[in-house]
Amino acid sequence: MTLQQNGRFTLVDPPVVAEGWTIERRTAPSRLFGANGLRTGPDGRVYIAQVTGSQISALDIETGSVDTISAKGGDIIAPDDVAFDDAGNLYATEVMDGRVSVRAADGTTRVLRDDLPCANGITVHRGRVFVGECREGGRIIELDPAGGPPRVLLENVPSPNAMEVGPDGLLYFPVMGANEIWRIDPDGAGPEVVAVGLGVPDAVKFDANGTLVSTQVHSGQVLQINPRNGEHTVLANLSPGLDNLTFVGNRLFVSNFTGEITEVLDGHQTRTVLPGGLNWPLDLTVGPDGVVYIADGTYFYALAADGSVQTLGMLFSPGYPGFIRGVTATGPGEFVVTTSGGQVARFRPAEGESDFLADGLDQLYGVAAGARGIVVVEQGTGRLVSVGTGRTEVLATGLDTPVGVAFGPGGSLLVSERGRVVRVDDGRVEPVVDGLGCPQGILVDGNRLYIVDADTKSLLEVDLDSGSRTRIASGLPVGAPPGVTPKPLRGMPPFSGPQGPFAGIAAAADGTVYISADAEGSVLALRRRS
Repeated sequence: MTLQQNGRFTLVDPPVVAEGWTIERRTAPSRLFGANGLRTGPDGRVYIAQVTGSQISALDIETGSVDTISAKGGDIIAPDDVAFDDAGNLYATEVMDGRVSVRAADGTTRVLRDDLPCANGITVHRGRVFVGECREGGRIIELDPAGGPPRVLLENVPSPNAMEVGPDGLLYFPVMGANEIWRIDPDGAGPEVVAVGLGVPDAVKFDANGTLVSTQVHSGQVLQINPRNGEHTVLANLSPGLDNLTFVGNRLFVSNFTGEITEVLDGHQTRTVLPGGLNWPLDLTVGPDGVVYIADGTYFYALAADGSVQTLGMLFSPGYPGFIRGVTATGPGEFVVTTSGGQVARFRPAEGESDFLADGLDQLYGVAAGARGIVVVEQGTGRLVSVGTGRTEVLATGLDTPVGVAFGPGGSLLVSERGRVVRVDDGRVEPVVDGLGCPQGILVDGNRLYIVDADTKSLLEVDLDSGSRTRIASGLPVGAPPGVTPKPLRGMPPFSGPQGPFAGIAAAADGTVYISADAEGSVLALRRRS
């Protein structure tokens, strides 16, 4: 079956599967790597910052076409917000590297500052550049576009975010940690509280009438706020995860972590300009109910029979354990997950509860649960660790960039690391499959081992008895595009630790194999022909 492509990643050739196998997408590919900061550019297009994709794109709101302005692997890393000056230079905050970069109209990029932890919101007003650090105790700073020393306008702000100068010349910004909107005079007094009791505001802009409009990340509301008295009305009720907004003339557009771009119309009506999708996806698991569950970092989803995804939890919902990377189902409605913040948790999304089994680990990836308990991969230290409530036991050390883990025949443990899959037994590490590129997700079904190799973009089946190998699929949309070396995503505390790719794999009782096609943002299903 040929897979057509109209998303963020262009397949050079469609995937090829071995004789006797079929392949299909179970979810549509994503148009973007999520959607964060929005700004209307001098050309009238909407510019979209995408943190996890290290990408900035420009959207034509009339045609829906999307052009890449700064691509993954380029000079700008993890952009969270963008702004333009009068000369058409694009300013981008790089939240994970604490930087602000400037991209000129000719495409050249320079780093303006690299010492602004969690640099997030940014705006330019009459040649003046203002930036906020979205962290506890963050600062509001004015930068010199020529590279001179910055000027601190305000300190100890609990997580300020995307900002704007109002028609009164004051600088307005949401304060997520206080659930308020504040303003300051860039040349003097402040701060003043403008609005309280919101739905966790994360961006503000002004419409043509001088009225404040703000997105609410927790409630999913778009609010119109009177800056004189703080009274607010609801313009739209959307899904939680709203990130930013921009006006194109009098037309209002908002972004969501999922990558959805929505136009807000009169009378609480909305129009989807770009559909949302998966941000990565990362690990997968199949529950006892036969449902496929998807770890997508900020979101945790169930895959419906029609290919739609149901949100079971997200970063701002009660009991969500954090940026989820690894996942395995351990019972009806119960999962053990690893987070980019170094936690292992037993997660029950329906109850909105997480019980933490371990914390303080370094760059967790895969997780497996079996007769020998719960085992996780700690990539930062190259260890395989067994965890329980309040205890950890190191099972192996010296692993090279490990990612996936699975229980093999006889209760032994298999781990994917750089170039190979190894067996871990009583502290001994022995090679099982070598000559690989970048193996990530692994799955054991009886005596068969399945390996997703992100470098060779293939799915391998290995007979664990004979060692024979079969390439089930090649040309898969996993890993980085050819010729692209992604820059590390260092994380943005307290929301997440270091983020990295994980092309996960899972299997259903009927033998269907599911793969996270993280390059294009979809889930693939491979089946043997009956």
